[in-house]
Amino acid sequence: MPDQEWSMQEIVRLTGTTSRTLRHYQAVGLLVPARTGHGGVRFYDRAGLLRLQQILVLRELGLGLPRIGEVLEEDVPVTEALRAHAERLDLESERLRVVAGSVRSTITMIDEGGELVARDMFDGFDHTQHKDEVEERWGHQAYTDSDAWWRSLTDADKAAFQREIQDVAEGFGDASARGLDVRSDEVQALARRQYDWIGSGWGGTSPSREAFIGLGQMYVDDPRFGATYSDEGRSYAAYVRDAMTVFAEDNLA
Repeated sequence: MPDQEWSMQEIVRLTGTTSRTLRHYQAVGLLVPARTGHGGVRFYDRAGLLRLQQILVLRELGLGLPRIGEVLEEDVPVTEALRAHAERLDLESERLRVVAGSVRSTITMIDEGGELVARDMFDGFDHTQHKDEVEERWGHQAYTDSDAWWRSLTDADKAAFQREIQDVAEGFGDASARGLDVRSDEVQALARRQYDWIGSGWGGTSPSREAFIGLGQMYVDDPRFGATYSDEGRSYAAYVRDAMTVFAEDNLA
């Protein structure tokens, strides 16, 4: 008998998750109970509790269950993995803090009848936060072109640019929920909009075949970007990646 264990009911109460979710995690092989007691009651030990915490954290970071399974199978000590998760959460928390602050400022302006300051409404959406990654992946010129283009936009243009990717992401989410084939005309039209949007963000330089496919994979691998393609805990980043891959293979040299 383990020194310390928790029943499924206790886990539900402690974590706020549901018994249905825990059973699903077991069904897909993510979280297996330490033992099953009388009447089919599932019990989880210390290792199971730590594993569940990692699963829930990775879900918060926007990873889908298949990718979570891959992460958990990596030969990384639990403390090291949790430390990396905590660092990512800290970064996301800071970004959300800034976004929340800009929203509160907008609310105050509306309530008090003040003038909206467009440049302050989009704090937290600063594209320069990924400067180093852009330069590492695609070179200094790619960032320079993108930065010059962004700074040339009016506040209205910047807002429209943000709306476009939100609309495209929502379109992908709806298409994936309806089970549309990624090769369908509707989904490929979304992939075309995604391609054009990225080209605009790169200062008018359209991504190559390899770069576009690589971006799609990045949405799956990096939860910061993959979070754009998730809805109420359901990630469809892999669906977007597959659609982008098909588009690139069919249309880009």
